[in-house]
Amino acid sequence: MSWNNIIGQKRQIRVLQKALETGRLAHAYLFTGPDGSGKESVAFEIASLLNCSKAATGNPAGSCGLCLDCVQIQSFMHPNVEYIFPIESALLDAGDSAKKENKRFTDAKERYDALLDQKKLNPYLSPAMERSMGILTEQIISLQHKAMFMPNEGSKKIFIISQAERLHPSAANKLLKLLEEPPPHVLFILVSSRPEALLPTIRSRCQAVRFSRITAQELRLWLQENRPEIKEPSLSFIVSFSRGNLRLAWELINNRDSNTSETATIVLRNQALDYLRQILTPSRFHEAITSCEQNAKSLSRGDLTLFLAALLLFFQDANHRRIDPDFQELNNPDISDAINRFAKNFPNPDFFQISTITEAAIRAIERNASPLLVMASYTAEIKGLLQRS
Repeated sequence: MSWNNIIGQKRQIRVLQKALETGRLAHAYLFTGPDGSGKESVAFEIASLLNCSKAATGNPAGSCGLCLDCVQIQSFMHPNVEYIFPIESALLDAGDSAKKENKRFTDAKERYDALLDQKKLNPYLSPAMERSMGILTEQIISLQHKAMFMPNEGSKKIFIISQAERLHPSAANKLLKLLEEPPPHVLFILVSSRPEALLPTIRSRCQAVRFSRITAQELRLWLQENRPEIKEPSLSFIVSFSRGNLRLAWELINNRDSNTSETATIVLRNQALDYLRQILTPSRFHEAITSCEQNAKSLSRGDLTLFLAALLLFFQDANHRRIDPDFQELNNPDISDAINRFAKNFPNPDFFQISTITEAAIRAIERNASPLLVMASYTAEIKGLLQRS
């Protein structure tokens, strides 16, 4: 990663570059903004610049990405950079000699390592273990101990706390003590999409940097400059389907297939449209309920958000075609016939409310709500809104 590889956020980068150039970094930052806006990527770029052996902190291009320090940071192995996210309590049982506890630790460690592997492939992923109760007190106690030691060669130890809003209350209080009397050699970067859930006293001790949702134009321009092999219609599909979420965009970029119709994302979209057909066919609504349960149990949270995002984009297309039958800039140009049929057969859905509840369902799943409850509620609500007379 380098500054040149950060998508959008030009103003935010200028502010941080100036602080690096003048040696006036705050002791703690709070990076806020929508999910998938690249907050953590910027945090890791700052960590890389402060430790890169080949690039000066004022280098406008950013870190080299190739030296041993940069490679170690990318692999989450650098002694000066600590990355904290919600984990399972079983990971804290490594010293327990009981066979059962060792098994719990081993299984949890495998899940933890798998998440880090996903993060290496997708820098915009914010990892969290499914069985986690949040960022635990023991994690922050470990941080307190590590903060006592000076960095190895580099000028700073950097503690990046992902999803800081999920700090356990006691963990938040211990972090607050660190922020009140910060060691001069430590830089804290808290990352959160819901800063209002953080203690006000923690927020007040951090310099806030607000990140914005990536625009379609910014993502399109970056893809054209950095991934010229991606041509239309794949380019437009990635831009429209990701809806400014770089985590989704990165998944789409790296899951492309030589045959667009066979990509995992397209398969998921078609699965979502089958579910929609079941809802809209009176004799098949029981199938929609079954599909709802199966999808909630079998799909990952990431896939469920893609599933719902696919419906959202389909509804947007149908609304555009309902207003203007000749509208050409569809999110799903490959299924324009299905879009036209929907717009003709269902001329009066409440598209505003449909978009509202779909966005709400996506946010709920991203924030660890029960997938089954979210999808069951969504299925019941969407039927009435689609079939409004």
